[in-house]
Amino acid sequence: MNTIGKLSLGTLLLLSGAAGSYWLGTHSTPNAKVATNPTERKVLYYRNPMGLADTSPVAKKDAMGMDYVAVYEGDAESGGNNTINISVEKIQKLGVKSEAATMRKLNKTLRVTGRIEIDERHTYTIAPKFEGWVERLYVNTTGQTVTKGQPLFDVYSPELVSAQREHALAVQGLAALQEADDDAKKSMQRLADASATRLKNWDISSAQLDTPANSKSRLHVTFHAPVSGIVMEKKAVQGMRFMPGEVLYQIADLSSLWVIAEVPEQDIAQVQLGSRAQITVDAYPDRTFDGRVDFIYPTLNSSTRTVQIRIEIKNPKGLLKPAMFASAQLAIGKSNKLLTVPTTAVIDSGTRQVVLVRLAEGRFEPRAVSLGNRSDDYVEILSGISEGEQIVTSANFLIDAESNLKAALGGMGEPSVGAATSSSSEQASAANSHRQQAGSYTAEPEKNHTQHEGH
Repeated sequence: MNTIGKLSLGTLLLLSGAAGSYWLGTHSTPNAKVATNPTERKVLYYRNPMGLADTSPVAKKDAMGMDYVAVYEGDAESGGNNTINISVEKIQKLGVKSEAATMRKLNKTLRVTGRIEIDERHTYTIAPKFEGWVERLYVNTTGQTVTKGQPLFDVYSPELVSAQREHALAVQGLAALQEADDDAKKSMQRLADASATRLKNWDISSAQLDTPANSKSRLHVTFHAPVSGIVMEKKAVQGMRFMPGEVLYQIADLSSLWVIAEVPEQDIAQVQLGSRAQITVDAYPDRTFDGRVDFIYPTLNSSTRTVQIRIEIKNPKGLLKPAMFASAQLAIGKSNKLLTVPTTAVIDSGTRQVVLVRLAEGRFEPRAVSLGNRSDDYVEILSGISEGEQIVTSANFLIDAESNLKAALGGMGEPSVGAATSSSSEQASAANSHRQQAGSYTAEPEKNHTQHEGH
């Protein structure tokens, strides 16, 4: 072989070696990079933050400046469409807080309004059972305080005088027949007993029965207060004539009063007999009065949709007055412990209630829950979550706006079999398409990003 042939062969060998080195370099470098980052999560695509149908193979912003949400390859296996993913920076900006679902007693305070009324069981009337005239008044003003046994007025009644003298004569005749036979004494005894019974039925005391039969002065009967209290009504006028059963005085004992309160229809089931109540009135805003529910009225006011309850309250110093307006706070709620979350954790759409469960840092899952009783700050959870799960209590509505909670909730439904199959096929096709698009854009990300946005 001549010199020119040897040079040509050497040149070919050098060019072949250089081409082989270049080929190995261009194909082995990516594999080396993957090997150095085995734990790096692969982004499948980026979805619209407001739940719209458009996606992007590269990071971008929507028309409102919100970042598209990255969908990683592992998300489809761990959470599917129901899992919400938000970056840690976004969580810090939104001020997301969470609290564990715990067992606690629901102590709720029900606030109602009412009015103070007289205790009907402590109201008394003075109405003579015979005809007569008012001779003298000892208590002559409405609102006057009286004590039990205090004289109220004197009356004169010819019918009463006749009955008293009849009784006195019967008593004298019985004493005079001590030596007579038994039949005569029994007849006189029956007459004396009948006259005494007649006077007692007229509320004449035993002391007033013993009146001399030969008394020529007009006899008076004094009526006394049956109870200590306030004269609520006085119809007696000195010198007036009254008929049997006519009310002359009405006296009420105000040491115990009623508060008649109005409870809304939806809350009446929580009110129980014996429930404690704290009463306040405008006259004494710095004081509270203890009461107890002792009756729930059996009827509903159709115009106000409320049910009346009766609260018994003590009034030893007479500070409370009938007809005052009052506010009552009733302690209601069950004594046993219930699974509860803060009321701020519940997102109520009107048709169902949802809470956000914090699965991990930056990952949330919406759960439909069934609600039970409520207190001022907590609500009972009947189903949907378990004790100890972390529930988002603040910024849950911001998470809704930031990460398209509505779209995630839509995936919580139960579609038909055909729809599910079609949806699964579409999702699989979309995932393959995104993978292919992601692979085709890897070599030239800047160029393709420009083309996508221009498109």
